Amino acid sequence: MSERAFVPVNVAILTVSDTRTIETDKSGAALVKGLEGAGHIVVHRRILPDDQGRLREAFSEWIADTAVDVVLATGGTGITGRDVTPEALAPLVTKAIPGFGELFRHLSYADIGTSTIQSRAEGALCGTTLVFLLPGSTGAVELALSKILLPQLDARTRPCNFVELMPRLAER
Repeated sequence: MSERAFVPVNVAILTVSDTRTIETDKSGAALVKGLEGAGHIVVHRRILPDDQGRLREAFSEWIADTAVDVVLATGGTGITGRDVTPEALAPLVTKAIPGFGELFRHLSYADIGTSTIQSRAEGALCGTTLVFLLPGSTGAVELALSKILLPQLDARTRPCNFVELMPRLAER
């Protein structure tokens, strides 16, 4: 049996923040570094304020873009009034991936204890695009990337991974 080959995926990165710029966006930069370091292609990167309408527009645009396989958003997943990233995505979700949020909070518990319950990190399939909503902290982004996303975005991960499912996401 031959070893599976690495297959790069095209990723769009959205940072949700009222204050960050490209120069100060450490979480977005960590995503770019981790993804490109693994061999993936960052096709879009954007920073938007915590505005539900604008976030939904960006999600819709990237979900419709056939050059985007995966969307990663960082920020806006807490429980304050300005945290609206999950609400912006909700109407676009075809299938929820609850295991992502569950696993993220489980892993996060080792670092931040019970504070992890304040995270609304989640994963979803939107049409044929995988979308993952991450907290805004760089530590949370690095945890999600190293422990969940990079392994699942690698066709060599056994017994299964998201990459091998991508050709079948449009099946009916």
